[in-house]
Amino acid sequence: MTSTTDVWTGGRVSPRATCVLCPNTGMMTLDGTNTWVLREPGAGEVVVVDPGPPDESHLAEVLATAGQDGGRVALVLLTHHHADHTGSADRFAELTGAPVRGAGRGAPWQDGERLSVGGLDLDVLVTPGHTPDSVSFLLPADRLLLTGDTLLGRGSTIIPWPDGDVGRYLESLDRLAGLVRGGRARQVAPGHGPVLADPGAALAEAHAHRLRRLEEIRAVVDTGTTRLDDVVAAVYGPVEGHRLWASRSIVRSQLAYLGVDVGE
Repeated sequence: MTSTTDVWTGGRVSPRATCVLCPNTGMMTLDGTNTWVLREPGAGEVVVVDPGPPDESHLAEVLATAGQDGGRVALVLLTHHHADHTGSADRFAELTGAPVRGAGRGAPWQDGERLSVGGLDLDVLVTPGHTPDSVSFLLPADRLLLTGDTLLGRGSTIIPWPDGDVGRYLESLDRLAGLVRGGRARQVAPGHGPVLADPGAALAEAHAHRLRRLEEIRAVVDTGTTRLDDVVAAVYGPVEGHRLWASRSIVRSQLAYLGVDVGE
């Protein structure tokens, strides 16, 4: 698995996939949003996954990457509705004329459906949990799995309240792990952070981390503590700002999964 200290700058990761990294670094976005440019070698049509937030310079770089050797963006895909992935989708559609699908746009996803664009095949995997509309895409020719925010290149995914669903998230991790065990995926291309060269280990750790956190919260609740901020303080210690929001959101989702009535 990629070290958490590695510096991620994007670039080509497989014969058919290149990451254009958006410079929207932050606590929630890590190195920035990964915009994936996918193209069958020698083909003219290009698929772009998650064009990112409104950033004209980033979109210009995505267009330049897609336009190499006469490439043309033919389809834009969105892994989920969060603005750091979708904020520029309408603008990018204007620039390219390409249809956008995902996050409520275009036809609803059919789990297991295959998309074919310019000889490039992508399999759609409905993987809710981080959000209800989260999907992943498998690029079978490269055995590359694009996971959006379902699995990150470093750290753990937030399961935000009320959108997130811990139970469905664990099921999605199990499903992706099955693809890895079956040999269909050998790398993960996440929505943030570096490509994971050992996806089996990354998925197992993500699953184990979530179970450990659930046990920590369960132990706090068993002492009689159910007030949200008290549980947050017991599990995470003193936090503030965005970290406080994230911690409260995560704990609230996990308390819901445990069936605990939350006291504010």
